[in-house]
Amino acid sequence: MKKWFKSNSLFLIGAILGAVAGFLYWKLVGCASGTCAITSKPLNSTLYGALMGGLVLSMFKKEEKTHKSV
Repeated sequence: MKKWFKSNSLFLIGAILGAVAGFLYWKLVGCASGTCAITSKPLNSTLYGALMGGLVLSMFKKEEKTHKSV
């Protein structure tokens, strides 16, 4: 379990930061008409921000090199 957190730490940090950013975007900008798919509800905006934040920071993850001997 500890190894899983260590190997996915960038994704988790990005998801947390993205969730906070998504919620703040809903709170401060939002959608006045209520017809916006993402920003009309705080849950949608928070989850979308978490997904985008996790994906962006996971791009910087270094791949582990494995050498296969023949």
